Amino acid sequence: MQKESDIIFKIWIIFLVLFSFVSILHAQEKDTVVKIYVVYSEYNYHEPWQMKGIQSRHGSGVIVQGNRILTNAHVVCDNTFLQIRKSGHAKRYTAVVDMIDHKSDLALLRVNDPTFFTDVVPLELGEFSHIKDEVYAYGFPEGGDKLSITKGVVSRVEHKEYKHSGAYLIACQLDASINHGNSGGPVLKDGKIVGIAFQNAYGIQIENIGYMIPIPVLKHFLEDIIDHRLDGIPELGVSMQKLENLDMRRYYRMKQGETGVLVNGIYPDSPAQGILKTNDILLKIDHFDIDNDGTIEFRKGERTYLGFAIQQKQIHDTAFLGILRNGKPMLLEMPLTKALHCCRLVPYRKYKTEPPFYIIGGLVFEALTMNYLYEYGNGGDFYSNAPTELLNLFYNGDQKKDQKEIVMLAQVLPDDVNIGYHEFINGIIFKVNGKKIVILEDLISAFENQKGDYHTIEDMKGFKIVLNRRAVEKANKRILKKYKISSDRSLKFE
Repeated sequence: MQKESDIIFKIWIIFLVLFSFVSILHAQEKDTVVKIYVVYSEYNYHEPWQMKGIQSRHGSGVIVQGNRILTNAHVVCDNTFLQIRKSGHAKRYTAVVDMIDHKSDLALLRVNDPTFFTDVVPLELGEFSHIKDEVYAYGFPEGGDKLSITKGVVSRVEHKEYKHSGAYLIACQLDASINHGNSGGPVLKDGKIVGIAFQNAYGIQIENIGYMIPIPVLKHFLEDIIDHRLDGIPELGVSMQKLENLDMRRYYRMKQGETGVLVNGIYPDSPAQGILKTNDILLKIDHFDIDNDGTIEFRKGERTYLGFAIQQKQIHDTAFLGILRNGKPMLLEMPLTKALHCCRLVPYRKYKTEPPFYIIGGLVFEALTMNYLYEYGNGGDFYSNAPTELLNLFYNGDQKKDQKEIVMLAQVLPDDVNIGYHEFINGIIFKVNGKKIVILEDLISAFENQKGDYHTIEDMKGFKIVLNRRAVEKANKRILKKYKISSDRSLKFE
């Protein structure tokens, strides 16, 4: 009986020691988690000469090595003022963005007051998570002001579209929802950071599914900015097609057992220019074999999008590509010189970036971006209200040598000089004064170098606008004054 009591007592002591250790560990972890208060103001892409009103939001972050705070880019984007408060403290400290990468949705903040970091032990990065790993998400979600800790399990590891940037990168799915305010908070395992909470799943029948940015993306960002400059995540700059159809594989002279994807397009200014060719079969990137569905085995028994092989590298690294060209195997070297989305016809959302615009005769010309489309929506449902033609270009348009961006007539500021054209909005501009428009600078040049009596504008559908050049020159200042616009163009073109 005495022995049983001793055993129970020892077990109880061990339990108390473990409980104390876990409590101390959680206390140390809590000390590193911060709440971020953000005041921000966005550019108005439908009236590109002005800003929108001041707004506020909050998010979470974690103190890491170097006395910096790691968080999401979408938490602090477009900020005009930042404050940070440590968990369990009342005082707020002013902060600034040190580095930000919108593609990977990550940012590092700096607090200049050294007392902020007193008695805080920064957290270290852990290992790339596996399925079934138990993790803890820390943050300050809506519904309260105190720190929230949620236990979850990693249920899936695969590529996912990052809502903030549209980038298709590796992510980990958790069986815990990531709510507003959680964003930027650390996801921990054994006291180390294994991810940053950043978005949840959306849909009527989807509940309690969240995502974290995993270690490969975190490490890439931190290694990229060692030189205090952001280069970004590299890409191949090609259009590819799956080869799951047997007849297609035979047509391209692939042997039994060979797998890969078809290169069916190479974008202008792509790093693949002069290296890859249309109709090449991409079989391998470095040591990763590419399957016919466009995936690679990134860990034993786990597959994801082939871009993972490129996304682990830094800009100016080299990728070794195994290809099949006209039935003959080849090994090519490709310097990775361009970052994600470098070759998009319509860019994803930009942040703290003035819209590129030009105004003449009350006609407001602008380069199409997702920012412009986004403002058709309320809460992100822009795809329900934006013009179908522009949406199609956003989703499916590719850059070409003679069209590197979409230049459109975004608005008409009504005036006598432009009567009859007040409804001509969202038209894609094809020519101005006989000159083909490839980028917005071409349009400005075509107007300002015109010596004839008339300006002629033609859109992609053949509709035309004709303006008297001298009447326009007299009207420009009057129109800008009438609509309280300080300049006829964005700073980029001054």
